[in-house]
Amino acid sequence: MKILMVLTSHDKLGNTGHKTGFWLEELAAPYYVFKDAGAEITLASPQGGNPPLDPKSNEPDFQTEETHRFEADSAAMAQLASTVRLDSVSQADYDAVFYPGGHGPLWDLAEDKHSIALIEAFLAANKEVAFVCHAPGVLRHVKTPAGKPLVEGKKVTGFTNTEEEAVGLTEIVPFLVEDELIAKGGIYSKGADWSSYVVSDGLLITGQNPMSSTATAEQLIKQLAE
Repeated sequence: MKILMVLTSHDKLGNTGHKTGFWLEELAAPYYVFKDAGAEITLASPQGGNPPLDPKSNEPDFQTEETHRFEADSAAMAQLASTVRLDSVSQADYDAVFYPGGHGPLWDLAEDKHSIALIEAFLAANKEVAFVCHAPGVLRHVKTPAGKPLVEGKKVTGFTNTEEEAVGLTEIVPFLVEDELIAKGGIYSKGADWSSYVVSDGLLITGQNPMSSTATAEQLIKQLAE
């Protein structure tokens, strides 16, 4: 079983002067769900190399057993330091793709033509695609073969407007994940803020927030086994 994980290369939090990137828990928790299930994992990002970590995600309040495990895992850290370029990967080499969130993807992956084409290629090949927290936002330009928004008529979730408000970034992000999924015709639902909540609709799996990382990855493994 081979799983591709796609991370952001974007590190600027709008015009705030602060840094952003990928959210550590959303990489680490799924990484070990996949690893412990025997999967071979490839990490990719638009620019390749070492993708930017959102520094906030590494503060003590946001560290977890999995983030500690990841940072103590020299093989995992070496993989992270040398992600492959997104434009060099093909869906043909993988069984599924997983997108961790963080705010970074809203700026680069949401607009990245290679990412959009890759997601469409996985779905065309009847393979699962999974996204957690802000990552469902990268679906905004993904289309069905008929040219309609992919999420139209599909059950989806993602980082909520109230969660974005709670972290004080409503006015900073290029778009709100909840609003965008609804605007594109998605059948959006959510759990309580900061609770684990995952929605699956056919090949499309989405998780609401960092706390949903493990469950989103577990749902992907479950569907791959079916």
